[in-house]
Amino acid sequence: MLDPVSRVRRFNRAVTSAVGALDTSFLGRGRPLGAARVLNAIGHGRSDVAEIRDYLGLDSGLMSRLLRSLEDEGLIETAAREDDARRRTAKLTRAGRREFAAYEALSNAQADGILAQHSQAEALLAAMDLIASALTRERVTLDEMDPQSEEARYCLGEYYAELGRRFKQGFDVSLSRDPDAKDMRRPRGTFLVAVSDTLPIGCVGLKGTDHGYAEIKRLWVAPAARGLRLGWRLMDATEQAAHGLGIKLLRLDTNSALPEAAQLYRNTGWREIPRFNDDPYPDMFFEKRL
Repeated sequence: MLDPVSRVRRFNRAVTSAVGALDTSFLGRGRPLGAARVLNAIGHGRSDVAEIRDYLGLDSGLMSRLLRSLEDEGLIETAAREDDARRRTAKLTRAGRREFAAYEALSNAQADGILAQHSQAEALLAAMDLIASALTRERVTLDEMDPQSEEARYCLGEYYAELGRRFKQGFDVSLSRDPDAKDMRRPRGTFLVAVSDTLPIGCVGLKGTDHGYAEIKRLWVAPAARGLRLGWRLMDATEQAAHGLGIKLLRLDTNSALPEAAQLYRNTGWREIPRFNDDPYPDMFFEKRL
């Protein structure tokens, strides 16, 4: 009765019903969910039609019909791309911007209503994050960002908070090396953020030095995204970035309170070496030649 498949199917039915996926008038605005999602994607800054189609997982025929219906309503305009006439772009009209704003307000109210029904909203959100990460794992992108960007600062804040919980002595970033991540920018380094449908769920930094090597720092994956090999992807992407910058030797440090990190490094070809810095927090040190 409570076998795994039955539980998944119950969840699927609950979600499709709660969000109105089967309604002919999604959120009471007179059009089905498919058209509303296309309008939403354009409203959130996506303009290339092929990219929107891939983002939503639609086939070409359905995408064309949905675009045509939105054009007939006067909500969007499409045109050939200036740099490639074979591709099309879409943008909202004035009426489309009003409709997008109406959907945003209704969707936010719907989300507030769902959370208000549960006495443990944070637990509910954590479960949603876990499920969303699992269902969208193939669409997670690794984007290069400034370490002072809003997304990067969010990830770093979560990373520091986790270290504070897991280290016996707590964690104070001001005592660590390069606390403001200034050397994690090109041409000395880089900073990558893992993004799942606009939300940051992981990060890693490549820090340039003047000592003949670069360091990998600040590797963090959101709890809801763990177990999806995202840490491995972030490490691999950082090593590729280092190779592109002409870096031949990488080093990193970690703490024995983070055994999963040490295991990842060992499994991906890193070797343990003696201490190479005076940072007060790490007690394990690794190196890898590219």
